[in-house]
Amino acid sequence: MRFISPKTDFAFKKIFASSEHPEILISFLNAMLYNGEPTIQEIEIIDPYSAGSVTGLKDTYLDVKAKITGNKTVIVEMQVLNVAAFEKRVVYNAAKTYSTQLKAGEGYLKLNPVIALTITDFILFENTSKLISNFEFTETEEKFVYPNCELKLVFVELPKFKKELNELENLPEKWIYFMKNAPSLEAVPDTLGSIEEINTALGIANRANLTLDELNDVDKREMFIQDQIGSVMKGIEIGLQQGIEQGIQQGIEQGIEQGIERGKIEGEIGLIMRQIVRRVGEVTQEVQTRIQGLSGEQLDDLGEALLDFRSQEDLMAWLDSAAG
Repeated sequence: MRFISPKTDFAFKKIFASSEHPEILISFLNAMLYNGEPTIQEIEIIDPYSAGSVTGLKDTYLDVKAKITGNKTVIVEMQVLNVAAFEKRVVYNAAKTYSTQLKAGEGYLKLNPVIALTITDFILFENTSKLISNFEFTETEEKFVYPNCELKLVFVELPKFKKELNELENLPEKWIYFMKNAPSLEAVPDTLGSIEEINTALGIANRANLTLDELNDVDKREMFIQDQIGSVMKGIEIGLQQGIEQGIQQGIEQGIEQGIERGKIEGEIGLIMRQIVRRVGEVTQEVQTRIQGLSGEQLDDLGEALLDFRSQEDLMAWLDSAAG
């Protein structure tokens, strides 16, 4: 018995956005947001590809979006790569989800709270060992929470979780273990199978239950992730080599920073290429080479311009304009 990784966008949505099994997302969100307490009783899963009602906003992509008990909206994103400006993107997605609730002419009383839950496969907050971090608007000195607390950011950093299967104690730990270790399981362990929702999630993640097309899609996405990780590591390696050749500690430190930045840019290129394929289909190697030659600022501009692309001709016209 083999299981697909819940870290890929395909698998994450297939497991947690299943209209047939909403109890999976309810259990997962209760574990991540409310320490396993059954706070969420009702849920409505929303298509995360739905276009926003405000024109001109950057096209964004989320893994799962849902309305939960208390008239709150939860947006969930699984992030494998630490791409450039990732922290800004999290805030942007939350703010966009909050602001686009209103239709023309509606008053602010129609606005409901938004929770942005982000699961990362990298360490985001180096200065703390906390596995789950919660952020709200608070007064800087007395630390009281802003009235109604309309926006909340929650982060789960998977690399900080070190427990083995026999050490799991509660629902949050069991869900995090599932997220981190599902592909390495050879069967459904009793510790996880005893939780009905996790047992169902493992059934969905069982490769034997997927079609050939779904398996091919999963394999391609996992290869893509590995390629991007390889690009980041290559960038770090290049930066280190450049620093070493300078022969001084300052050069080494600068080389590491340059390598990390280069790796992040290469990762950003990969994500943009992915969005281009979704928008206008596969592009030639020549076009890919032109995109790889863009500066960081041009990549940001291309990420925004993608919203208006309808064909490869639009992409080519933009590239020609950028080159000019």
